[in-house]
Amino acid sequence: MQTSEIKKIYGRYARSYDAIFRRWFVPRQQHVIDSLQIRPGQSVLDVGVGTGLSLPLYPAHARVVGVDLSRSMLREAQKKVRQQHLENVTLLEMDATHLAFPNRMFDVVIVAFVVSVVPDPIRLLAEVKRVSKTAGQIVLINHFQSENKWLTFLEKWLSPLCLKLGWRSDLALDYLVQQANLHIVQKYALHKIDLWKAVYAINDE
Repeated sequence: MQTSEIKKIYGRYARSYDAIFRRWFVPRQQHVIDSLQIRPGQSVLDVGVGTGLSLPLYPAHARVVGVDLSRSMLREAQKKVRQQHLENVTLLEMDATHLAFPNRMFDVVIVAFVVSVVPDPIRLLAEVKRVSKTAGQIVLINHFQSENKWLTFLEKWLSPLCLKLGWRSDLALDYLVQQANLHIVQKYALHKIDLWKAVYAINDE
């Protein structure tokens, strides 16, 4: 998928996104954010913040910056910021593969349901590492290709359809970790049978 195509797809999703994805995404985002024990004054970058489902989940004492490629999605996120008085949140329209931030800026970077959406996930993670502080926490929440060979076959077969819907179904975590040189400290699924994994990394650069 190209950047322009992604913008169009998620622009169409904007008003219905919460109704479709809230029940699946919010519990996983809540679990990850709670597990990080974000301290007062720490800076958090939420990459691909979308309609802002995650924003009310952050502690009020954290400084949160949410970025997204889609202006339509950000409009929905801004509504949440206003309605819920999230004064600790800043929203910016930005391409996650070309983040307009200086090096080593954020204590925590969360990339939720985004790695399989962008055209170049390796470039995305290079940018995430660049803006993350040394020893900063990086967390991915995403669907990754199954280790079961039959499910892998199914995911590859479904990939063209998933691309039309706005994401890849066949992104392998091992490939991503190796190519992006991620220092993984923990990975797990929230449920025994789950389409998504939480992957925790430390920026050791």
